[in-house]
Amino acid sequence: MAYQSYNLVVIGSGSGALGAAFRIRNEGWNVAVIDSLPFGGTCAQRGCDPKKILVGAAEIVDRIHRMNGKGIEGSSIINWSDLMGFKHTFTDPVPDSRRNSMKKAGIVPITGRAKFLNENTLQVNGENLEADKILLANGAKPAPLNIDGEEYLTYSDEFLALNKLPKNIIFIGGGYISFEFAHIAAHAGSSVTILHRGGRPLEQFDKDLVGLLMNRTKEIGVDLQLNTDVNKIEKNGNEFIVHGKTNGEEQTYKGELVVHGAGRIPDIDDMNLDKGNVKFDKKGITVNEYMQSVSNQNVYAAGDASGSPGLPLTPVAGMESRIAAHNILHGNELKPDYSATSSVVFTLPPLASVGMREEEVKKQHIRYKVNYQETPEWYSSKRIGEQHSAFKVLIDEDNDTILGAHLLGDHYEEVINLFAMAIRFDLKTKDLKRMIYAYPTRGSDIAYML
Repeated sequence: MAYQSYNLVVIGSGSGALGAAFRIRNEGWNVAVIDSLPFGGTCAQRGCDPKKILVGAAEIVDRIHRMNGKGIEGSSIINWSDLMGFKHTFTDPVPDSRRNSMKKAGIVPITGRAKFLNENTLQVNGENLEADKILLANGAKPAPLNIDGEEYLTYSDEFLALNKLPKNIIFIGGGYISFEFAHIAAHAGSSVTILHRGGRPLEQFDKDLVGLLMNRTKEIGVDLQLNTDVNKIEKNGNEFIVHGKTNGEEQTYKGELVVHGAGRIPDIDDMNLDKGNVKFDKKGITVNEYMQSVSNQNVYAAGDASGSPGLPLTPVAGMESRIAAHNILHGNELKPDYSATSSVVFTLPPLASVGMREEEVKKQHIRYKVNYQETPEWYSSKRIGEQHSAFKVLIDEDNDTILGAHLLGDHYEEVINLFAMAIRFDLKTKDLKRMIYAYPTRGSDIAYML
């Protein structure tokens, strides 16, 4: 069989892939990009971007509801079909745009599923590709639940493409996907249930603010069931029956749609990584501090496919891709910096976090103080009728720097970036308090938080 040869083959075409592909192609390397799905990756087509479009519609409905009796009368209704049509104006052009951009740059786009034959050879569509270097950036997929009736689950990408929103929806798992989609669906008029196996959802976020968000979630009509282990899904006509145990007692939940929101895993299990001498575990490709495979020096990994300590976020994947590209081109010189990585749950209101949580600070025996307050009476919340807002800021008492910031409130997904900048560049709280902020804005809340 004939072999095609490349200097670099990239698996995936999202944030962890294309940045490196274009940069390395600009250096004159012969580059191919392989993806088994439409080019463009998860975020632009099946994740953060289309999700935020739906969140935008839910924000309008929520705002009108909160302002009823405060100068606004009536209500607004989400036309799901029209909203999906609007979403498609963003997502539909992506694959052709990415493919055309690659071709224009001289990158070879290949549609197919890649598998390793040996350390430097991949097979896709029955053809063999040899590569001097390989970058694995093929993202993640839903984690298997290993329950009876798993085939009846709807996944996040399918939810984001629904032509019609069912009246009754069950979400399995209490992570950010379930909470974000539950808020969207509830504001679009659906009856929503979240089933979470643990006693606390959104475990990577501050527990006090999560508690307030849970109250808000219940207030909009979401049935939040904790300590619930799902063990079976049955189909009965046009309805699904979910069987589980809530606090040890058998329970059943009925809905027209059952959505997987129970976590994601690296999409690498069918790539014959053993044949490529690529070490991996459940976290992903095992990499060193330069994003290089610890077992195959010609392989690098970025984004959700890598087992790096970075959070599974689009900006992190992009950063890791840039690091990998530099090291592929120039040898291992750069290391990723994961400090001050902001994370947001785009609920209504959004929950945002950066830096350490309080339990993490306690383990490091740092002298710190906590500024925590619920703020529905603050001007920035009261003027829009927001009854669920709060902040928690952790401050190093010795250095006067911010250890962590956790925010719940309208537009705090933007404000968290200012705290991230302060943490990244070791700004003192006294410096932040001396700032003259535009007022009245959410950013001007920072001085009062400190």
